[in-house]
Amino acid sequence: NWDIFNSASAKPFSGFTRSKMEGVYTLEAGGQDFGPSTAAKWSYTANGLDTVYRLSFFLERASAYFICEGRQLDSAILLNGYWRRMTTTETGKVRLTIAKGSGGKHLLSTSPFNPLTDSIVIAGVYSNGDNNPDLPIQLRYTKPLNKAKPFQILAHRGGGRSADLLPASENSVEMIRLASQFGATGIEIDVRLTKDGVPILFHDATLNERVSQQNGLLGPIENYTYAQLSTLVRLPNGERIPTLQQALQTVVYNTPLQFVWMDTKVHGSLEFLRNIQAEYLAKASAINRNVEIVIGIPDEVVLKNFKLLANYQTIPSLVELKAQDVRDINAKVWAPQWTLGLQDQETSLMASEGRRVFTWTLDVAENVEEYMRKGNFNGILSNYPSIVAYYYYVSP
Repeated sequence: NWDIFNSASAKPFSGFTRSKMEGVYTLEAGGQDFGPSTAAKWSYTANGLDTVYRLSFFLERASAYFICEGRQLDSAILLNGYWRRMTTTETGKVRLTIAKGSGGKHLLSTSPFNPLTDSIVIAGVYSNGDNNPDLPIQLRYTKPLNKAKPFQILAHRGGGRSADLLPASENSVEMIRLASQFGATGIEIDVRLTKDGVPILFHDATLNERVSQQNGLLGPIENYTYAQLSTLVRLPNGERIPTLQQALQTVVYNTPLQFVWMDTKVHGSLEFLRNIQAEYLAKASAINRNVEIVIGIPDEVVLKNFKLLANYQTIPSLVELKAQDVRDINAKVWAPQWTLGLQDQETSLMASEGRRVFTWTLDVAENVEEYMRKGNFNGILSNYPSIVAYYYYVSP
């Protein structure tokens, strides 16, 4: 615990202060572990009237990130949290300060931030593991975040894979709550049906120890009712398998996420999915939340069943198949696999038709950088959204 951060004198600060803190920073100390620069972006988790804001730093080296809560103490800003690498289990504590004379006083004022004349220096310490933080780190503000081109940073399986030992299990409500802290602006989720027709989030076709704790149940997940799964099955971190409605409720009411890609793993009628999609699009609109929810079409069987829906060409959808299939159903998004290459001609054609192109699943930093720099994509799906967030926000 950081006593000064947890003291009664440390108070929350305003949204205006938060917005001025976002930007690209150069690491003047600590770069040997985290790289030369970082992008700082706020996110939130809402729970009724209680909203918790966290500042994430997306770092260049080894897909690392910091996640911190912030408080003000007099004219200084304190940031307290942890760091982690998404691709390993390396982690530690982070304690940062923006002193009064290093930008704290100005950030806490009502004056707008001028990046040409105002400076921000964030100094502090970090640790490896649970050790007491004593390794120096210092960050200096260099420029605003790149937001020139609308771009979706999509987190796979609700935010990340269970195999990467993140704080929550893949395709869980708890993971969805974390996704924006990892840099995601949207998520991909896997939709299946139980024996009694309840839509749930679960990636694999069968129950197994990769995606759930040992429980004695075996075989296809569609062989079990939702009551059986909810009672007997726990995900790797102890969570229950969520329904699709629970997942969308979380997105709309508890997170800043803007996009949901429902990867359809159901080879039957999609009427239920269309109805749920319409319900939660209406709920988002009712509270002025700009959330897109699309039905993902990964194979020919799902495509055939999608075409059986009334007015299917008006239903928001995403197609992973051929470009012509996108046009046939008037899909909003084409989503080719990244191994097919940059596909400049086809992405340009899609743009001219008012469609977007997302590519998947891109996890290696060098590939993310190349596709961001050379490609004409409107979004990238990744198991490591913090990598995509870094390269997007630091772009010229």
